[in-house]
Amino acid sequence: MGTRTEVVVIGAGYAGVLAANRLTRRDDVAVTLINPRAEFVERIRLHQLVAGNHDAVVDLADVLAPRVRLVVDAVDRIDVAGRALDLASGGRIGYDRLVYAVGSRAAAPEIPGAAEHAHPIATVEDARRLRSLLHGAAPGAPVVVVGAGPTGIETAAELGEQGHAVTLVCGDTVGPYLHPRVRDVVTDRLDGFGVTVLQGPGATVREVAAGAVRLADGRDLRSGLTIWTAGFGVPDLARRSGLTTDEVGRLITDETLTSVDDDRIVAAGDSAAPSGTPFRMSCQAALPLGAIAADTVLARLAGRPPRPANVVFAGQCLSLGRTAGLFQLASLDDRAGRRFLGGGRAGAWLKELVCTSTVKELRHEARRPGQSTLHRLVRKDVRSRYLRRRTEARVTS
Repeated sequence: MGTRTEVVVIGAGYAGVLAANRLTRRDDVAVTLINPRAEFVERIRLHQLVAGNHDAVVDLADVLAPRVRLVVDAVDRIDVAGRALDLASGGRIGYDRLVYAVGSRAAAPEIPGAAEHAHPIATVEDARRLRSLLHGAAPGAPVVVVGAGPTGIETAAELGEQGHAVTLVCGDTVGPYLHPRVRDVVTDRLDGFGVTVLQGPGATVREVAAGAVRLADGRDLRSGLTIWTAGFGVPDLARRSGLTTDEVGRLITDETLTSVDDDRIVAAGDSAAPSGTPFRMSCQAALPLGAIAADTVLARLAGRPPRPANVVFAGQCLSLGRTAGLFQLASLDDRAGRRFLGGGRAGAWLKELVCTSTVKELRHEARRPGQSTLHRLVRKDVRSRYLRRRTEARVTS
């Protein structure tokens, strides 16, 4: 492949774009980014797209370094032995190094009827479809949102604020990550928008039908539109290509994000499972993981040992409609605490700041590759604490 090292990045999410930009630090590295669309999708704004108050996309040319070659296509298979990618269009692209950053998507629901009658919100296409369905729904038609993670909460709040009759079906509890004190703030705000919050042992979905959602406790909820936010998975590209993955399909890597099968492949973002123990799916983790993946590639090209991943967390930011939001504070190893910021307009401003700052981080890295230092904000070994806590949680569950 000539004198230059060909590095290919699969996926243009938060991790993939940052990694591609950062890899242009070396003039002897040619970077190709493969993505199914020419848009960068702001995943953390998809609920706004459904509500009709944001497009949730940015032209990839606006956030990519000029030296990154964009190929708009999908990858069907990784030919690990041949160091090449088979594309959906029938083409084939070779690589010397590969960054696997395919992101995440909605998990296939196992509940009867959910695949036929409920609508996911994990991709921009999903959100655009939902926006169209919402626009075409009868006035006053009830909306049922299934799933009480950030996407479910934010979608329910966004639509409730607009006056839709929304029921949020949470399962055991709303916002499982949140501290109980913060959950109370969230439920109070949802109640203020007229959102009915159903949680507890009986508030799990047993079946989804046309126009109804049936719960485990026997209740039937009338639904003109059912939005499914319960659970995320990852594309099965790595598994289909014969690489070692976890049960969800994330690529198993060591702590430098290097595949356990091939040191020419590194992973980043939601599709990476270092030591089989992935970080919480979030742009908060994806951006530093993109930087670490690029640094791992660059270190190996320079003949240096790469550094292990040491991502730290600050908490979880939630929008609660356009007029409120909050930031759940957490320990560096991602344990939610009692403290939070916002709760009203200050929280809405903070969430908007977070959303805009992620895109700015990508643009800055495009202009000045290597400037992102999110993964080096804290030098102490936080990852070992995270691994120990996750291991203990698995043992006791």
